Amino acid sequence: MAIKYEIKETIGQLSESSKGWIKELNLISWNDRDPKYDLRDWAPEHEKMGKGLTLSTEELKKLRDILNKMEL
Repeated sequence: MAIKYEIKETIGQLSESSKGWIKELNLISWNDRDPKYDLRDWAPEHEKMGKGLTLSTEELKKLRDILNKMEL
């Protein structure tokens, strides 16, 4: 069974590899479910994807709070 996904919004790009894959934060609907925030590598034109991390709005807010407390 193929995984169905629809990128609802591209929020931002974090980096690009030498092979052209781009690490992006997107809002994605997986298998027609409510969209979640998703961080992963994408091949050009989004034809392939790497492993990623999917976060609910609450999880993303907690991550933001953790990052804001860090000294970078």
